[in-house]
Formats: sequence, C-alpha cells, structure tokens
Amino acid sequence: MRVLVVGSGGREHALAWALSASPLLTKLWVAPGNPGTALVAENVGIAALHIERLVQFAREHAVDLVVPGPEGPLVAGLADAMAQAGICCIGPTAAAARLEGSKAFAKQLCNDAGIPTALWEQFTDVEEARAFIRRRGAPVVVKADGLASGKGVVVAATVEAAEAALDAIMRDRSFGDSGASVVIEECLMGEEISLFALCDGTDAVFLGAAQDHKRLGDGDIGPNTGGMGALSPVPGFDPGPAMDGFIRPALAEMARRGTPFRGILFAGLMLTADGAKLIEYNVRFGDPECQVLLPRLRSDLLPALLAACDGELGRFDLRWNAGAAVAVVMAAPGYPAAPEPGSDIGDLSAAAAVPGALVFQAGTRLDSGRLLADGGRVLTICGTGADAAAARAVAYQAVEAVPWTEGIYRTDIGVRSQYK
Repeated sequence: MRVLVVGSGGREHALAWALSASPLLTKLWVAPGNPGTALVAENVGIAALHIERLVQFAREHAVDLVVPGPEGPLVAGLADAMAQAGICCIGPTAAAARLEGSKAFAKQLCNDAGIPTALWEQFTDVEEARAFIRRRGAPVVVKADGLASGKGVVVAATVEAAEAALDAIMRDRSFGDSGASVVIEECLMGEEISLFALCDGTDAVFLGAAQDHKRLGDGDIGPNTGGMGALSPVPGFDPGPAMDGFIRPALAEMARRGTPFRGILFAGLMLTADGAKLIEYNVRFGDPECQVLLPRLRSDLLPALLAACDGELGRFDLRWNAGAAVAVVMAAPGYPAAPEPGSDIGDLSAAAAVPGALVFQAGTRLDSGRLLADGGRVLTICGTGADAAAARAVAYQAVEAVPWTEGIYRTDIGVRSQYK
C-alpha cells in the first residue's frame, strides 16, 4: 500500500507513526508534514488545503489511500476530489463533512435523529442574537457556525461576556465568514468525553475514547485552547451506550439524507446529571486525543481504514492494548492568544528514550539543523503504562527531559480530581 497522510500537526505525526508500523505499507508520504513526520515518512511540500495539487500528487505517485488529518480539507471537498480521481480517501464528502463545517447543521441533525444535545438557537443577525441572550441570561455558549480551528466557541459566564463574544464573532469577524451565523446554546455542566468511531457509511467500530484538557492552566483555569493534554481510556466510561446513542443514529440519519458518512466520527459528549448530551460532532481525529488513542491500538490501523473505505466494517473488529496513555502538550509562550515562534527546542532524543514515551511534533521547523518552535502547540509528549498513574509518570518524566525551557505545559494532565 502507498499511503498519503494530509496535515502537519501532532495528530498527523501520530497517524504517520502508526501507519509506518503496518506490514502492508510500502510507501508513506505526509503533506506537508513537519520535522517529526519526516522521521517516519517522506514529507511533501503541499499544503493541506491545496486539493488540486494533492490529487495530482496522488495520481502521479499511484497513491492507494489518502488519510486526511484536519477538517479543513474535508469540508473543502478533498474526499470528493480524490473519489473523482479514483483514489480512496478515508474521510467524508463535503456534504457529510457539514457535521463539523456547520454547527447548526449538526444541531438540526440531532433534533431530527433524536440525539440528546443542548438547547440551541441559530442567528444571522447580531441584534437578534443580543436580544435573545439578554432574555435567556447566562451562563450561555456562543459558537461561530463555521470552522474556526477549534477556537470559535465562547463559554460566557455573564451576559456581558456573551455580548462581547457576539461582537467579536459577528461584527469583527474574528473567524471570517465562519461568524456570519452563530449558534447559541445552553451551557451544559459535567465531565466532557471525546468518543471516536470508524465509519463506513452504514456500520461503525469503536475507535477509543479520551478526555481532553482544554483550559490553558492547572486546575482547568484560563482560556480555552486546542487542547493541552489528554487521557485514555476514561475511567468508568462505557462506550457501548454512547455508540448506540450518538454514533449509530447520526450514521442512520446521514444515510437517510443521502449523504452517508465515511471516515472518523468524533462525538464530543458532556456527561450531565441528566445523562450524556452531544456538544458537537467533528469529522476527524481530535488533537491531542489521537496521540493517546493510537499508542493504545493493538490492531494494524491500515487494514481498518481500508475496511472502512470498502464498506466492510460490519465484519471488522479492533483490539486494544491493556493499560493507559497520557499526553502532555508543550506550547509556545503566549499561547493561545499570541504564541511566540522561534525559540530553540533542542535535542528530543532523551525524551524519546524514556521507556514507554513517545514524542510527537506539531508546530516545529528545522533551521540549519536546529529544531525551533513554529506554532502554538509545539510538541505532544505521550506516556504509556499499566494504568493512568503509570502513564502520567512516564509522560512527565519525558517532558522533564525536553530541553526547551520556553515551553509551557500543564502539570495536572490526567488528574481527574479537577473535574469533580
């Protein structure tokens, strides 16, 4: 098999790392990749959103399977373009990717399919939205309807904060055209869980669950980020009811609409006092959740992806390693508001040599042989072990072995007391 991974972050490094171990693999590329993916694959200088160039490359190099990492190319039609070229792409069509591309679309699907979710309203007029918030009160959640790289969501504790979010999203267009419409939701309280399933349009296979740590600071304080770390598996979480309540009904409704979903379906759930409710759907692996799921996967990832492409998941199963994984994100100073690039990360070999540790690169670049920070979330340090405590100890031992003094990170990833 000749495989092309699309993307440049820690998630894509983890995907390339997992795929590189497959005995079915003969050639692996990552476009555009990063210095970490170059350790396990050949990087290709094509941006993830340059769909025509990606299709041309896949044709010229006889690529058998395309594995998209981020959501942007999928919403823009990468899977459609690859299908037209006769190339298998394990991702949804643009029509099916609306599950992530439009929050209002996903919420309406929940209503139509009877999937539990927060109460919501959609607005295209800022003054109407403002009047609704003043009637509704706070706390409330304000979301840009379109893609916003995981940053278009504001959990507002006060009416004033919600109105400020409206102005930023709808008037100032902080997220461009994604803010032309907003979804305003009730604020759900409880523990947040990330549930993943591999789907072939009809059937779904459980692909793991994780608990992301969104806030910047210890104790779950500070601004929301793309994720500062993750834990898998989630103690006490039974995926069976969640698959039946949130994944299979969504697949059935998408098929009923004539837009069957194939690829990775990510259901963000809130475990409330009234039961689990959907926060949002994503159409790809999470980051950093991917970095704790794949090290736990005992099965070969490549044939699983092929089975989804071929519509054969009804006869497919995945096996998992015993134990746990904990991932700690190391970010650039100033993240998430204004990350500062250019600091010297140094040699990562000591961290990678810690038994049970894996080092995934994201926002990095090489300059005259020096590894430099070049993004917000720069590294994901993953630890594996017999249980969460052991995995956490490995992860932080490896973090301490990273010589990057400017990197910031949380010290409490995997400590569940923060959610109680």
